[in-house]
Amino acid sequence: MENEQSIRDGPRREEPDTEIFNPNWRFHAAFAALAVTNLTAALDATMLSVAIPVIAEGLQGSAVEAFWSGTSFLLASTVVQPTTVSLSEIFGRQQIFLAVLTLFTIGAIMCAASQRFPLMLAGRSVQGLGAGGILALTDVLITDMVPLRYRGKYIALIGIVWAVGSVSGPILGGVFAERSTWRWIFFINLPIAGISFVGILVFLNLQRPEGSLSKKIRQLDYFGSFLFTASLTSFLIPVTWGGVMYQWSSWHTLLPLLVGVIGLIAFVVFETRFATKKLIPFHLFNNYSTSTTYLEIFLHGVVLWCIIYYMPLYFEGAQGFSPVPAGLTSLPQSCTVVPCAAAVGLIATKTGRYRWALWAGWMITTLGCGLLCLFDVDTPRWEWVIINLISGIGIGLLFSALSLALQASVPQEHVAYAVGLLTFFRAFGQSIGVAVGGVIFQNRIKAELRRFPGLESQAIQYSNDAAALVQIIHRLPPDMPERQLLEKSYANAIRAVWIFLCALSAVAFFISFTIKGYTLDQALQTSQGFKRPEPSRPSVLEAPPVSESEKPTLHPQDGKGQPESIPRPVESAPE
Repeated sequence: MENEQSIRDGPRREEPDTEIFNPNWRFHAAFAALAVTNLTAALDATMLSVAIPVIAEGLQGSAVEAFWSGTSFLLASTVVQPTTVSLSEIFGRQQIFLAVLTLFTIGAIMCAASQRFPLMLAGRSVQGLGAGGILALTDVLITDMVPLRYRGKYIALIGIVWAVGSVSGPILGGVFAERSTWRWIFFINLPIAGISFVGILVFLNLQRPEGSLSKKIRQLDYFGSFLFTASLTSFLIPVTWGGVMYQWSSWHTLLPLLVGVIGLIAFVVFETRFATKKLIPFHLFNNYSTSTTYLEIFLHGVVLWCIIYYMPLYFEGAQGFSPVPAGLTSLPQSCTVVPCAAAVGLIATKTGRYRWALWAGWMITTLGCGLLCLFDVDTPRWEWVIINLISGIGIGLLFSALSLALQASVPQEHVAYAVGLLTFFRAFGQSIGVAVGGVIFQNRIKAELRRFPGLESQAIQYSNDAAALVQIIHRLPPDMPERQLLEKSYANAIRAVWIFLCALSAVAFFISFTIKGYTLDQALQTSQGFKRPEPSRPSVLEAPPVSESEKPTLHPQDGKGQPESIPRPVESAPE
């Protein structure tokens, strides 16, 4: 019986002892400042969705401009993340974090002061640069401050902050749009960002990379950063406007798409063969589980942000809700994301297990997205509340599980770059998800409207933008047959988006079984942890120096007694 169990579970390896982690008051103050910064980013990311129709009308913007107010933010926040992490490795985490927080604040001021859409779009782009940096560096800083075994708890806490922002964001956005002015959507960021800036400056007292300023400037990967940013932008822009502003067969779409693909291939070749200071360490992808986890993170971003962006529009366009009630409809989903993300982090800290959450998360997300297809113009409240609860459970489980799966699969000395790529792939999924969701919606509603003789001539005009169509529907009397047809078409069009998300989640569910489990008992390794209070006294956040006799023996890589050249995480028994 014992032999049979050993064969089934595989060889068990002796796991290293978890280092003692006893954070002090400065740690808690610095983490609180990080949490407040993420709160303002979460509010900004979710307040705008319910207010886009009002903003478009107030600034006399076109449907295309309204569409770009969201897309420009996502695009900028995506392309900046790898460069931000690289800059923080060279110049220091605190300095770059303060820089991106300043960018975010400047962008908010530009948006709040906008009288025309060009300034609004510029402000959203600047805000996106700041928000992308905040997202990337928050996770990186947690890896600098907390050993892997305890990170689940702090990842969960940041997740709770985002959930609070996601719940209150649409509500506040709807209130500002209906009862006050939409400009408060951006003004509200200023006092929160000010508190964050002071907290980061005073309490996040980290070790800085050594070297003079001129030496650090020479370490920058200028060509790689430019090539990556330009190529990814060239790729994402036509993905966004394909089928909307221009046909997919148009040269306006195909040419920049082709240039972007060629540029990204050239970037990979340059980074792997010629770059001395690499923007992205591609050796991380040599591990199959790491590469697969990045794919899952990308798919999670697609699903998450399609739901966040299109759910309020469904309730406004198909059920006739105003912005405030539409914002409140996100409560059931957001309130399940919070406890589920926190539960995974706490259970992983206690047990060291996390893959169960990957499997359960994707299975429940697939079920939840499938049930979203039941939404129609007359879906009762109790039904959509229950369905939103289900999808929220699945999405919440995946937040912490994917992060832990990635961090456990890479060497801890490279975890900062790995986590920076985590936020990039999730943001990349967001950009692709909103853009592809928009294409699916617009093409589907065009087909729906062409079925009705009275609306056939306006099908192209009405299908240009989901948010602009909401205002058209609301201007019509409730008992008017044209409004009823538009609402029905709107519900059917968004159903096509839910079908796409359901299929995507099902694919991710099967892929999740190929991810290996690794131990979470890995020592903290960072060059930018908290400064030691005294030269002779080790920091409570960093492991003390280890003598040669105390260093653990590397585990064999292939069972033949040959040690690995680079220490790898110890794989745990199958879960």
